[in-house]
Amino acid sequence: MKTQRLSAIRDVVASSPVASQDELRRKLRRRGIHVTQATLSRDIHELRLSKGPGGYVLPNGNGIHASAEDDGPPSFEEMLESFGLRVRQAMNQVVVSTVLGGAQPVAAALDRVGWPEVVGTIAGDDTVLVICADQRKAGDVEDRIRTLLES
Repeated sequence: MKTQRLSAIRDVVASSPVASQDELRRKLRRRGIHVTQATLSRDIHELRLSKGPGGYVLPNGNGIHASAEDDGPPSFEEMLESFGLRVRQAMNQVVVSTVLGGAQPVAAALDRVGWPEVVGTIAGDDTVLVICADQRKAGDVEDRIRTLLES
C-alpha cells in the first residue's frame, strides 16, 4: 500500500501543479487513496519533495514546474525569496520571519548552505531561529539575510 501511495504522489506531483498538502490529499483521494495529513507529511519528507512558489516538485526535477537545469534542492536564496519576510537579531540569535509554512524549508536550506557563523537552526511554522556562536556573528548573519531579502 505504501509503495502504491508513494508512486501515486510522484505521479500527481509530476503531472499537475500541487500547491498544498491538502490539495495533494484531495487529488490522492480522487484516485482512491485515503491518507492522513501526518502520513502525507512523512511521505513528502521521504520523497524529498520541495515546495516553492509553483507548488511541490520532485527532487530530481521531474515535475512540470521544475527547472530542467537544476537537479538539487532549492538554494537558500531561492527559499528566502519564496518564503522570507523579515529578519531581526536577538543577542547571539537571528529570527527570520516567513510566510506560514515557510520556516522549515528556509531552515533546511540554511542548514545545507553551511555558513560557519551558524551553529544551528530551529524552525516552527513561520519563524526560524538561527543560533550563532556570538553576537558579532549573529550580526553578520542578520546582515547577509537582510541583503538577500532586500535584493
